Amino acid sequence: MIKTVINIYRGLFLVGLSLFLSQCTPVKIVNFKSLLHELADRESIAQYPAPSYSLSQFSSYDRATVKPGDSTWFANWDRSMFIREEVRENKVEYVMFDTIGPGAVVRFWMTFAGENSGEGILRFYLDGNPEPVIIGSALSILSGNNLVKGPLAASVSESTEYKMRGHNLYLPIPYSKSCKITYESKNIKDPGAKTGGEAVYYNINYRTYKNAEIKTFSLNELNNEKAVLETVQKNLTIMFRGTENLKMSSRHIKALIDPGKSFKITLPTGGNAVRHLNIKLSAERTEQALRSTILEMKFDGEQTIWSPVGDFFGTGYQIRPSNTWYTNVDSVGLMSAWWVMPYQKKAVLTLHNFNDIPVTVEGVVETSPWKWDKRSMHFGASWHQFTNLFTGEMKNNEGTGDPFDINYVELKGKGIYVGDAITLFNTVYAWWGEGDEKIYIDGEKFPSHIGTGTEDYYGYAWCRPEVFSNHPFIAQPDGSGNFDPGYTVNIRFRGLDAIPFSESLKFDMEMWHWTRANINFAPISFRYMIPGGTSNIKPDSVSVKKAIVLKRSDLVSPIAIDGKIQAEKMVLEKITGGDIRYQNTKRHGWGDNMQLFWSGAKVEDKLTLSFISEKEGEFDVTARLTFAPDYGKFHITINDLKCADIVDGYNYNLLVKTISLGRFPIKKGNNILELAVAEARDNDKKTAFMGMDYLLIN
Repeated sequence: MIKTVINIYRGLFLVGLSLFLSQCTPVKIVNFKSLLHELADRESIAQYPAPSYSLSQFSSYDRATVKPGDSTWFANWDRSMFIREEVRENKVEYVMFDTIGPGAVVRFWMTFAGENSGEGILRFYLDGNPEPVIIGSALSILSGNNLVKGPLAASVSESTEYKMRGHNLYLPIPYSKSCKITYESKNIKDPGAKTGGEAVYYNINYRTYKNAEIKTFSLNELNNEKAVLETVQKNLTIMFRGTENLKMSSRHIKALIDPGKSFKITLPTGGNAVRHLNIKLSAERTEQALRSTILEMKFDGEQTIWSPVGDFFGTGYQIRPSNTWYTNVDSVGLMSAWWVMPYQKKAVLTLHNFNDIPVTVEGVVETSPWKWDKRSMHFGASWHQFTNLFTGEMKNNEGTGDPFDINYVELKGKGIYVGDAITLFNTVYAWWGEGDEKIYIDGEKFPSHIGTGTEDYYGYAWCRPEVFSNHPFIAQPDGSGNFDPGYTVNIRFRGLDAIPFSESLKFDMEMWHWTRANINFAPISFRYMIPGGTSNIKPDSVSVKKAIVLKRSDLVSPIAIDGKIQAEKMVLEKITGGDIRYQNTKRHGWGDNMQLFWSGAKVEDKLTLSFISEKEGEFDVTARLTFAPDYGKFHITINDLKCADIVDGYNYNLLVKTISLGRFPIKKGNNILELAVAEARDNDKKTAFMGMDYLLIN
């Protein structure tokens, strides 16, 4: 009995002590200054956040998107969607963001379309104050100099017309109790801007703290913390590397790695962190080497990094210079990474050659001492490729045409998501990235992050192909594949907008290509995790062995099968005027629901295509063509032999039919098809359209 009483008192004492200690746990103070310091501190992101916070997002995503798997899951009216309207002093303010703190806005992206777009007024109301702390035109706040200069306020790309850019604000705005952001515009007509007016797109990332005292932002702090702000801006602008005062240890990389072989380096034992890694590859086919040479890293016995070297450094399989807070690629192919990668006892770096030719590797890996504690995390990267991916049919904003979700990664454990990149090759004359990110944290049924388009997620806008590659957190080192067949690389690294998770994180990106296509799409994701965490993406040794795609015909075969060649599979050799694209619809009975469409051509303009035949001789050639009121008259020439008759593409209604072109010599191998405008239609521009489904060689 006495023993029982003692145990009861002991239990009560321990409970009381626990409550006392929890109440005495110091509350971390977070303010504008501390967030600035954190933004430019690579070490902080390698430790699980303290004080802890969650990261979420408000955006203008289509509110018809409600339930995974239903008919509206890919709805695409992702603009002018607001939480509600409020009337203040006879002015309508559209509420974009409304949350209870303590917290901080850490990333703000917008773009606009329509008359007088971007000229509306943004207002930030903090802690329930009826007067806004920040007020001004959206463009002046987000990417102008009214609040802060670049890079914390920036628009990309500088080569793009200003109002076609993505406008990005990375200045932290902390608040103690609440934050509401509104947009005032007289041009908003309806949600989704379906009937016109101003189209407003936005994505706003914000933290919500769990055990912190937040000092609310005021404009005075821009002056009070001017020195800190200027230092952070300078460091982020010049991508200050921050290893100068550390005790560094270097391991040099120099090896000729034969096909199927590996090169391994063991890093210093004990508590250390990789601070800097650079690599340069040389090979007979450097592009293939960038994809087929694999960087593997094991920390404390856990394999956390497995990636093609080029993708890890943000250049994919072609050297494209860029300079960010975490990576750098220069014009001669030296690739550098500045991620802090801690480990407790041991680390091994291995380079594998999955290519069929030798590769020469040179570089260095630098480490410095690290005091490992319970908040320390291992750095990881997961890569895989969706090869020859079929993107579905022509889409509309209701989400038909079979868009689908692509999984970047699914993580199990505790950690923080710190960025991603994609390398892709597009094969048609249409935008590939209409899809939205969907990020689920700790088992969410509906994503707390859902966006408005892939290019919006990566910080730019309107599918623009222009390069931007000198920003701390976002880059498009190549965008030539955005509107045309070609190569694209997009990067987004996360600073204050890194995403913590306690149990799991799932990142999906909609594959929402505007038209039917087959593309290569390779995402890589970056994270820090407490030891023991796992990724669903396993080493993709099959994809890294595949031949990389440098031109469209590497992925879309121009070979006539059984004498039939779809026009959209032919190789574009030359065009002297007008534009071509591939029209996609199920309505007209085109083969593969697609035709080659030549528009805007004038008299004597020529379109030269090529295809490959597996047979040789003289054959009857027929063509399945489209006829319509605005189609012109054309000469058709095959291997320098002109069709006897001019083809007249006119018909009162749209009609698809097969006609005989005559008998032509066909070569085994490459053959040339030339289309030339003989007569334009009587329209204001004196231009002609032409549509071809396929050629049939009998």
